[in-house]
Amino acid sequence: MIKIGIDPNLVEFGGLVIAWHGVFTAVGILAGVWLAARLMRGFGESDDPVYNGAILAVPIAIVGARILHIAANWNYYAGDVPRMLRITEGGISVWGAVIGGVLGGFIYVMWKNVPLGKFADSAGLGLLLGMAVGRIGDIINGEHLGTPSTLPWSVAYTNPQTLGEIGVPVHLAVGYELLWDVAALGVLLWLLPRLRVRGVAFWLMLALYSIGRLWTHEFRQDPVVAFGMQEAQVIALVVLIVSISAAIFVQRLGMQYEPEPSPEEASPPPGAESARTA
Repeated sequence: MIKIGIDPNLVEFGGLVIAWHGVFTAVGILAGVWLAARLMRGFGESDDPVYNGAILAVPIAIVGARILHIAANWNYYAGDVPRMLRITEGGISVWGAVIGGVLGGFIYVMWKNVPLGKFADSAGLGLLLGMAVGRIGDIINGEHLGTPSTLPWSVAYTNPQTLGEIGVPVHLAVGYELLWDVAALGVLLWLLPRLRVRGVAFWLMLALYSIGRLWTHEFRQDPVVAFGMQEAQVIALVVLIVSISAAIFVQRLGMQYEPEPSPEEASPPPGAESARTA
C-alpha cells in the first residue's frame, strides 16, 4: 500500500486557496499548448493559430469543466455562488473541459479559416497531454474516490485535509487514467506520421480517451446514473460511438479527395518526431 500524506492545498492567504489541483490544471494547459504548437509546426504550418486559439479555447474549456462539475454535484453547490466560483480549490469535470475546449477550438478555426484537420490533430494530442498532467493534481488532492483495494499499489490518504477517505486503501483510479492517457498519447504520436488524412488522429484520440474512461471508472465510487453506468461512462460511450464513426468518415472523405502524398509528406512530421524524442 502507498500512503499519500500531501496537503491538497499548496498555499492559502486572505481566504484564497491555491490547491495542487489548480496548479496542475495550469501546468497541463501549458504542456498541452506546447505540444500542439510543436505538432502544428511539424505539419508545415505556423504555430500562431495554436497560441491564438488557446486564448479562446482555454477559457471556454475551463467554464465548461466547472459548469458540468457543478451540474453533476448540484446538491453540494446549490445556492452557494461563491463556492461555485472557487475553482482554485478544485472541482472540475474533464468531460466538460473536453467539450468546451473542442467547441472553442472549432469556433476559432471557423473564424480564422485555419486548416481544420491539422489544427484538430495538433490540438487533440495536446489536449490529451494536458489531461494527463492535470490528473497529477487529482492524485495529490485525493479527488474522485476509488473503490477499496488490497493490491500492493493501492493508496491510502493520511492528510486531514484530503478529499479522499483517510486511511482507507483504494484503487488510484485517476492514476490509472493518467497512465492510460500517456499510453494513448504514445500510440497516437506513433500513428500520426503514418496517417494520410489529417483530422483522423483527433477522432482516434477521443475514441481512445473514451475507452479509458469506460475502464477506469470501474474503479471509482461515482454514483450510477443509467444502465448501470456512471455519468462519465455514459458520456464516454456516446463519444466513443461518435468518434469512431467520425474517424471512418474523415478517413474515407480524405482518401477520396486528397492526392497521394509526396515523399516529403510521407516522412514523419518534424514536430511529431521531436515530440516523441523530447
